Amino acid sequence: MEKRRLSFWEIWNMSFGFLGIQMGFALQNANASRILQIFGADVHELSWFWIIAPLMGLIVQPIIGHYSDKTWSKFGRRKPYFLVGAILASIGLVLMPQADIFIAFLPALWVGAGMLMIMDASFNIAMEPFRALVGDNLRTDQRTLGFSVQTALIGFGAVIGSWLPYALTNWFGVSNETTEGAVPFNLILSFIIGAIILIVSILITVTTTKEYSPEELASFDENQSDSNTAIKEGEEKSSLLDIFEDFKKMPATMRQLSWVQFFSWFGLFGMWVFATPAIAQHTYGLSHTDSSSALYQDAGDWVGILFGVYNLVSAFYAFALPYIAKQIGRKKTHSVSLIIGGIGLLSIYIMPDKNWLILSMVAVGIAWASILAMPYAILAGSISPKKMGVYMGIFNFFIVIPQIINALIGGPLVKYAYGNHAIFALVMSGVSFLIAASLVYKVKDVDDVIQS
Repeated sequence: MEKRRLSFWEIWNMSFGFLGIQMGFALQNANASRILQIFGADVHELSWFWIIAPLMGLIVQPIIGHYSDKTWSKFGRRKPYFLVGAILASIGLVLMPQADIFIAFLPALWVGAGMLMIMDASFNIAMEPFRALVGDNLRTDQRTLGFSVQTALIGFGAVIGSWLPYALTNWFGVSNETTEGAVPFNLILSFIIGAIILIVSILITVTTTKEYSPEELASFDENQSDSNTAIKEGEEKSSLLDIFEDFKKMPATMRQLSWVQFFSWFGLFGMWVFATPAIAQHTYGLSHTDSSSALYQDAGDWVGILFGVYNLVSAFYAFALPYIAKQIGRKKTHSVSLIIGGIGLLSIYIMPDKNWLILSMVAVGIAWASILAMPYAILAGSISPKKMGVYMGIFNFFIVIPQIINALIGGPLVKYAYGNHAIFALVMSGVSFLIAASLVYKVKDVDDVIQS
């Protein structure tokens, strides 16, 4: 039995929820550091607050992957998880920039960090099943297209989220002024809009996408000799301890990709955490103590524009990835894309003004599209459909562990090694991308012939 070939719009609807997830994620990435600084965090402390994000991924994604593999209900296999995740993430989005309303009970910085934790846990609950859903529903020859469409929707959602605060202020006149300890209204409104779009986009996927039953998935697994081993809820005893056994038995391709992922995501984390203070200091000429100034808020809004640029580029480049990969192979496509991104991050140091940074972000966008698509397209071919969810969750280890390491050492490096000049954290991110690019060639792609 073979999976049905899906139309482009069926693939689009299947991943449409990612638009809302990434819109919320982009609002967090571009603005969480600024919000935490408004609530009182110093620049060298930012990475410690951001450690919440990868920790949530490390804990949540393998668990959700494990249970979504074992779940089957009238609502489906993966869909219940990303619906619940979206609802919880929306609550975090609404409350994080308004954490000061709880100041009678706790310091705003603590509440803000708590909302960051809720958002990250919830984004992970929602995201992991989306990755597995592509592996579940698509034939081998459509997987590169599936992950590329997912990447495009991630890009479009991130552009909206990244540009929204700037657009509300400059196009609609919403104030971005702040008093000490208070988040500007343009950020508060942006997060509320992001929460609404997140819920709506997830509902579109839930209502338009059909999932294969466990029996059908078992019949697609060429490595399964007995289709009667299909997992239906309650039919097979299993526990979370199985995750550790699965980790030990991970495919060789996953082990090889783990090092590529490590350096890719180490670099991304450094960019997300330190882009606002780095550009405010290096490009706008502010000191690291000016987080409440009007010029710092302008710098923060411009970082949102820059993040939108790299996500917009990634959305369009994602559509080209299947065709490029068909011509030169997935590995070479990914390696070249990472090299371009690394050069882009390094170039931020020498750019003469804020407008030139757009060019740097174009290069970063090329790498970002490939990071979101190519490793998963390579990996999916080496995983049994029965284990798609748990292995996509385990694969997340190699995304979150480098972020945790960067979170622990990034702040001290900025303070003690870089003399509070956050720009050097972005330089380090560029170097990390180049290392990742060199490691791609050690990966074995199970699908010898790359198909779009």
